[in-house]
This record gives sequence, C-alpha cells and structure tokens, in this order.
Amino acid sequence: MKKLCAQLRIEGQVQGVSFRYHTRETARRLNLSGWVKNLPDGAVAAAFEGDEAGVRQMIDWCRQGPAAARVDKVDVSLADSCGQFSSFEIVF
Repeated sequence: MKKLCAQLRIEGQVQGVSFRYHTRETARRLNLSGWVKNLPDGAVAAAFEGDEAGVRQMIDWCRQGPAAARVDKVDVSLADSCGQFSSFEIVF
C-alpha cells in the first residue's frame, strides 16, 4: 500500500470550534500520524502521514471540518511518505 504525506493550511472559521480535536480524532480513526495546530493568523496547519487512501480521506474531511466550522480554503502539499511521525497530536 502506497504511503503519503500531506501538509495542509486550512482557512476560515476554524479556531474556537474544536477543529483540532475533531481533526485528531478523525486522523487517529484513519490510522494516520502527524499533528494539527492553530496559527497566529486564525488558520489551522496540519500534517498527515499514512496510507494514501487514509490521507486522501483526511484531506476531504478537512475541506468540510466539524459542524461548527466554516472552511473557506484548504491549501494542500503532497509528498511521498516522510516517516517522521509516530502518532497524531495536537501541537500547542
């Protein structure tokens, strides 16, 4: 199974709506590793690593976000599996 690494920047109403918590839970359910964090400009950044299908599902999920969020824009950068994460965490 092909591995993939994705780096995302998510813009919109994505802070103060449990976006990071729901991202972590969804990523763990998909057996992905990586991180998610709030950015000072109000956006959220995330990195996901795992099998290609799971990473692509996670990207699709981020385009919608949790019910309380409003996602306006998602920038995605893909690479071959980077092998640098062992779990999925919220970064503060």
